[in-house]
Amino acid sequence: MYGTVAHMRVKAGHQDDLIKLIGEWNAERAPKISGAVSGYMVREDNDPQNMIMIGIFESKDTYQKNANDPDQDQWFQCIMEHLESEPQWHDGEFSES
Repeated sequence: MYGTVAHMRVKAGHQDDLIKLIGEWNAERAPKISGAVSGYMVREDNDPQNMIMIGIFESKDTYQKNANDPDQDQWFQCIMEHLESEPQWHDGEFSES
């Protein structure tokens, strides 16, 4: 499996809106994307404005295909409305060990 972990600084009061967007991605967009496995949000205990988004795909190829999709970029622009700045992206292989 392949995907990304993105560290985000969320605008104050926007955490629930961001979590809702991730839920919509899982329910509406993911079923239309070949190779999409799942997406998660983590709200840090020590600072709820720090959130971590995790996106998992079957392979690097399916991840990159989604990343290059104009519809994905449009969805990502909706996410950016809730963030103080661009996320810090960490792409790579996921293992189950």
